[in-house]
Amino acid sequence: MSSASPDRSIPAVQTTRSVRLERRRILVDGRPRILMAGEVHYFRLHREDWADRLDKLVASGCDAAAVYMPWLVHETADGRIDLTGETSPYRDLVGFLDLAAERGLLVIARPGPFVMAELKNEGIPFRVYDEHPDAVPLGWDGVPAPSRTLDYLEPGYLADAERWYAAIMPVLAERQVSRGGPVVAVQLDNEVGMLSWVTNTPELSDGFLTGLAERVEQTVGRDAAVTRFGADPKDLDAWVAWFRAGGTGGTEEQQLAVHHEIGDFHRDRYATYLRRLHHVARANGVEDVPYVINLHGTGEGRGRTFPIGISQLSRAYAGVPQMTSGSDHYLGELTVENVPDLYTVNTFMGSVHDADQPLTSLEFEAGTGDYGEDLSRLVSPETTELKTRLCVAQGNRLISYYLFAGGHNPPLDSKVGDGNDRIAFTGERHGFAAPVDPEGGLNATYDTVTSAVRAVHGAEHLLADMDPEHDDVLLAYVPDHYLTEYAHPASPRRRHVVVELERFRGMGTRDILARALVLGGYSFTSADLSAADLDPRGPVVALASPPVLGRAVQERLAGFVRAGGRLLLHGVLPVLDDDGTACTVLADALGLEAGRRVDGGPHLFPSVLIPGQPEVRVGVLQHLDASGSTEVTPMATDVMDGSTVVAEVAAPGGGRAVVVSCDYPCHLDVWRALLVRLGVERRLVTPGSTPGLVAGTTTDARGQRLLHLLNVAPTAQDFGVTIDGASYADGATVHLPARAGLMLPVDVRLDGGVLRWATTELDGAGDGSTMLLRRLDRPASALVETDREVDADDDVVVTRTGSGWLLTWPGGTASGTVRVRLR
Repeated sequence: MSSASPDRSIPAVQTTRSVRLERRRILVDGRPRILMAGEVHYFRLHREDWADRLDKLVASGCDAAAVYMPWLVHETADGRIDLTGETSPYRDLVGFLDLAAERGLLVIARPGPFVMAELKNEGIPFRVYDEHPDAVPLGWDGVPAPSRTLDYLEPGYLADAERWYAAIMPVLAERQVSRGGPVVAVQLDNEVGMLSWVTNTPELSDGFLTGLAERVEQTVGRDAAVTRFGADPKDLDAWVAWFRAGGTGGTEEQQLAVHHEIGDFHRDRYATYLRRLHHVARANGVEDVPYVINLHGTGEGRGRTFPIGISQLSRAYAGVPQMTSGSDHYLGELTVENVPDLYTVNTFMGSVHDADQPLTSLEFEAGTGDYGEDLSRLVSPETTELKTRLCVAQGNRLISYYLFAGGHNPPLDSKVGDGNDRIAFTGERHGFAAPVDPEGGLNATYDTVTSAVRAVHGAEHLLADMDPEHDDVLLAYVPDHYLTEYAHPASPRRRHVVVELERFRGMGTRDILARALVLGGYSFTSADLSAADLDPRGPVVALASPPVLGRAVQERLAGFVRAGGRLLLHGVLPVLDDDGTACTVLADALGLEAGRRVDGGPHLFPSVLIPGQPEVRVGVLQHLDASGSTEVTPMATDVMDGSTVVAEVAAPGGGRAVVVSCDYPCHLDVWRALLVRLGVERRLVTPGSTPGLVAGTTTDARGQRLLHLLNVAPTAQDFGVTIDGASYADGATVHLPARAGLMLPVDVRLDGGVLRWATTELDGAGDGSTMLLRRLDRPASALVETDREVDADDDVVVTRTGSGWLLTWPGGTASGTVRVRLR
């Protein structure tokens, strides 16, 4: 087992009295913290193994255990709720919580009602489905849902869910940190809406469609509803049939409007449900800790669809005090292909958070990736550390490794005849890929988790109160571009629009826009264009643009440009409103018209030319025709006929735009040049680096910084660093091995001096005049400016230089610490 992190003098759990979300931070006893957790399932372990798994969690350096608490497990065959182990030791939640507290661990409680976790019925008792058949949603054409999802607002299910909360929440309330217990946060339900999304099964129950008819009549009126949707909300039977058919038989615009309204109403209902659970939990005593909502959406090692989860659930937590969201991501290996996905997941999550809501990650993939125990996939151990480093660089304040410890699936109380009669569908063993395997053994990823936690905790005294610094650009998030989870099989127009949205939205065609930003050396934030007040004096808005963009968003962007704002548009010109009706508000403001579009194919190879660059093939291009209302300068052309496909626009009022209506390859110098045309210069430059380096900085109110460097490439990199034009480490070359990261200190205050830089990481807070630095397996150095004398460990060479001291030392074991003292 790897050595634990250095002693950080963390207060014992029993002395903790408060936890709050404030200024996008997690404050524990008023002090900013970054909580590092691991998921441990007590209900999948023999009671005598609990201590071993929790000890391994503590030894990894983690502060907290995240814990699912399944309703399916705790409800007995006769309908009682056992939380103390009276009927089975697997149900002794109270004992497990108290054991965690004894070991100084905080607890992130995850009581469902849905928990997923490969449990049968996603953790819902079998009898709920039997007693409340109306809770099983009907999807397209009245076909019941194929998954074990439920209509969250069906009265029978909701009443049972509230009874479950009434049983478990008092147990959690008694063990809140405010009462000396370990519970530091509570998650409401889990991945709400995911099951209906992945099965293309909207929850078209009678209750849903009746509520939708009432809402439509109130918002647009009966006559307008008939025109817009093709159905009369007063004729409920016809209304229900029409919506279950996806508006098939109506106009294309009506079909699109039906689908849009179904998706939008789901979002309102999910918010109603989650806020109801929040109310019930608080009514049962859980009032002193924050709540979190788990967002789903990654798939097949990518995060392209993750913003669907944000879109589905953000209304539930937007602006709610002491509540925030957490990511749930499974990306496998982190490479140049998907590092923009994780970066964008974090920025898009933050775009819908308020000033107090921090980023968190409630299911942070850890382990080997061999989830099916079939050896069809293995990921490198270091990928967990790379992901950790990227997320904390972007402001994540809680990371929970999932799954940290495996276990086994005990039998159900009652036989169900499904092949194994266990609580889960994975067989007897569960969590094959976890750093701690089902039998308690450690695989190679355990050491990586330990190393990652050590890196975060080594700088936590600074990092927890820092914010990311951003360049003068933001990547726009449009929630309605992710309202795509449902498409009726008989609506080809809807399916076509979904394909177009999936192709162009978010990160851009072929993900090039986000990749060019991340790998091009830009640190960027995001804004929700459906709600953001865009400051024309603020950052460049970079938007990946499908042909569909809602009128309200088009009007907001048009006003932004007319008022002097800067826009980078990548994709195709938006020409349609959400319901498929024509809308060219933004194109009109830019003085452009959408011309002929050319899509590549097996025998067609559209290509474009930027002067001074080689001709390149693209997958799609659209001709941009100038309307004469703005000054349009061609920047790239279709090589076949010379038509403009990249244009710079000077709009009345001083606004500027660069419109890239093709999927120009990820030539980083070209994309940097386009951003320079809009006035964006990189704050952080890494001369000598090659693609695969991701860089950024975080800073605090005192001007202290951490320089975050990640190399996701398969080869080592040697490069220099300049920050705001100043050379880092006196121009020294930074060496970063393949698939490795560093968090380097810049201008860190000491008692009587300043640590100007170091080529290694901090390894703890020290005591003000003592500095702790992490030993690497290669030589490192640091510069301390002080009037005082400096001494250090015996192998450290201390040399007076100018107003400070240069410290150098040889490489050693990565578990060691260098101690430097100011006398």
